[in-house]
Amino acid sequence: MGGEYKASLQFRQALQNRILVGDGAMGTYLYGMGFPVGISYEEFNVTRPDVIGNVHRQYYEAGARVIETNTFSANLEKLSKYGLEGEMEAINRAGVALAREAVGNDAYVVGAVGSIRAGKLKNVRTTAVTEAYRRQMHALLHAGADGLLLETFYDLTEMVIALRVARELTDVPVICQFAAEDVGRTHDGVALVDAFLQLQEAGADVVGFNCRSGPSGIMRAMDSVSGLTSLPMSVYPNAGIPDYVDGKYVYSAGPEYFAESAMRFADRGARIIGGCCGTTPQHVAAMAAALANYVPQLGENAGRREAIVLEPPAKAEPSTAEAIVQQDEAAPTIVDLVKQRHTVIVELDPPRDLDISKFMTGAEALKTVGADAVTMADNSLAVTRMSNLALAALLRERVGIRPLIHIACRDRNLIGTQSHMMGLDALGIDHVLAVTGDPARFGDLPDSSSVYDLTSFEMIRMIKQLNDGTAFSGKPLKQKANFVVGAAFNPNVKHLDKAVQRLERKIASGADYIMTQPVYDAALMERIAESTKHLNVPLFIGIMPLANGRNAEYLHNEVPGIQLSDEVRQRMSGLEGEAGRAEGVRIARELLDSAIPHFNGIYLITPFMHYDMAVQLTSYVWEKTKK
Repeated sequence: MGGEYKASLQFRQALQNRILVGDGAMGTYLYGMGFPVGISYEEFNVTRPDVIGNVHRQYYEAGARVIETNTFSANLEKLSKYGLEGEMEAINRAGVALAREAVGNDAYVVGAVGSIRAGKLKNVRTTAVTEAYRRQMHALLHAGADGLLLETFYDLTEMVIALRVARELTDVPVICQFAAEDVGRTHDGVALVDAFLQLQEAGADVVGFNCRSGPSGIMRAMDSVSGLTSLPMSVYPNAGIPDYVDGKYVYSAGPEYFAESAMRFADRGARIIGGCCGTTPQHVAAMAAALANYVPQLGENAGRREAIVLEPPAKAEPSTAEAIVQQDEAAPTIVDLVKQRHTVIVELDPPRDLDISKFMTGAEALKTVGADAVTMADNSLAVTRMSNLALAALLRERVGIRPLIHIACRDRNLIGTQSHMMGLDALGIDHVLAVTGDPARFGDLPDSSSVYDLTSFEMIRMIKQLNDGTAFSGKPLKQKANFVVGAAFNPNVKHLDKAVQRLERKIASGADYIMTQPVYDAALMERIAESTKHLNVPLFIGIMPLANGRNAEYLHNEVPGIQLSDEVRQRMSGLEGEAGRAEGVRIARELLDSAIPHFNGIYLITPFMHYDMAVQLTSYVWEKTKK
């Protein structure tokens, strides 16, 4: 350790003795200003210095005292995609100069260095990656950065490479942040505790998390290493989960929620608290105000926080059904059933790994209590999960329950979408829900692309076109498909009438039934019933039981399309474990009491694979309706 560039003793002391407010997003803030995605925002350091300097200044005036340079992707590999590799040194040096000019000597300027391979370092020559880091960091340090921020790293292997390069060059403080993903592990499977110990040994000054998650997810990640590292921690959460509305990304977590979260981060021992994707100067100002009079606990009580117990997955063996569901013309569809009686669809999340035992056990339990169908999302929140097509086929074969799968516009082009639908038809899986899909760049594989060849309206029309025996291209097929196509509806909006008008367009496109986002307000249910009574297709009202108080706050503040009433939030506040789930079921039963008189269609959404909660609620529906 040593190198050419010497440390700022003042910055290192501040990390030990103060809560430092970081700045917020650069890329998504520029996007919100009207600059399109698909260009190099880092190039703005030399082509639009006025814009970048103004963003830095806004964050500083909002209260940020740790300012990141606009250099996250300013490495040789990422810049080469735009033909800018020859400008790498100039872009990084300008990045430091702009930040310094905007904030003077009253804030610390840290050189932002992003992951080059983003979880794909295997089979890549590490010498090239090492050299790319060396050249970028040299440029940042030569320009006078007070520290380096290694952020949004997925793998420990790549983080260690970058950190070792930094330590060969400099003694300035180095902050190492993983993309917050699964609680307890890095993307390459290393326990976070072990990863942080290795980073400490390699010379990291600060460890922490950014991106991929909002405040709730990052708090869980912090709690998984509670008291197990002596290093200061930094956190830069996203402003919740992005939604894709009218062609634009929109974030739901507001400044007030970030102010509350900042205090909770500080209580957990965070020493740098800023924001990542979707955050703005308003978020930073709220955090700075909340932390203005905060005094960190030092000594043996520092960073103490409530423990979170992680429940291991069940180890049940996959079940088998003696009979496979027979798909023939006489079998009633979901639409047929819901016109005759109350009908229950239950959502189960496909697993993120290769173990399907708990999923299959949950599906079998739901069949036993009389659920009419099991529905599965299509990589919801852009997080990679097992193919819902494969699970649907297994459900029919092993459990004998009807599968209903979601089809996202995000993942497949026109060719892939038609191929997918043809495969479903061949398997006899004929119930689908057409959805837009969460943007890929905010999921667990941020280098992947969102396709969006189709809107949800177009997808509905083209799937129904297959029912006429016509391919997407307009060419005739040798037989007709028989898909029953659903559409999604978000009633948790300010102007319900406009949302209903959008829904009418989906029905005009050919939607056979509607499934709503979760609703937690009985009065809103009545408004939905009144506003949609003229529609000629059935509506399945969404109800998702809450698992605990943290889950309630996360859904309300970070997940687009979900709003909880003040009463529900108050009832769930502080509840954890079995007590939280029990209260969540009680609230869901009350919601069912309000829903059942208005809607024959009930759509239950299972939280965290707690399928026993969905089993209880399915049984409750039959008790109330005497199926």
